[in-house]
Amino acid sequence: MILPSSGPVYADALIFIYSVEKHPIYALTLRPLWEAVARGDLEVLSSELTLMETLIGPLKQGDAALETDYENFFASPGIRLLPITSSILRAGARLRATLNSLRTPDAIQAATGHSCSCSLFLTNDLIFRRIPGLPVVLLDDVLRS
Repeated sequence: MILPSSGPVYADALIFIYSVEKHPIYALTLRPLWEAVARGDLEVLSSELTLMETLIGPLKQGDAALETDYENFFASPGIRLLPITSSILRAGARLRATLNSLRTPDAIQAATGHSCSCSLFLTNDLIFRRIPGLPVVLLDDVLRS
């Protein structure tokens, strides 16, 4: 994976799920990202919505240890969750109004990525490719290259 030399990396919820739950393929692909964050070379941003999206699985499963793993991961230096503000919601509404297939959570993620001027928007969800001006990198594309 080629990481940017400057500017924050935006990660959607899937990136955190793959990392915390140690997906056998994607977690290895993401290792350079998290190593750069640990060294202080990069900052990873996401929406506060990511906290909600990642905790649903552990809560459904009654997996308190996994829930704690997510909480601890989000508290790591170099990871910052951005608030869902009224301007983010307005921008998300504009995206939903123009892209009918875009779901509300994805619109919030995309609007948040736009708002922080990220140098890279890391995901594995193809829908984000349809959003103009978002510097999307799909993990599956990284694996194919």
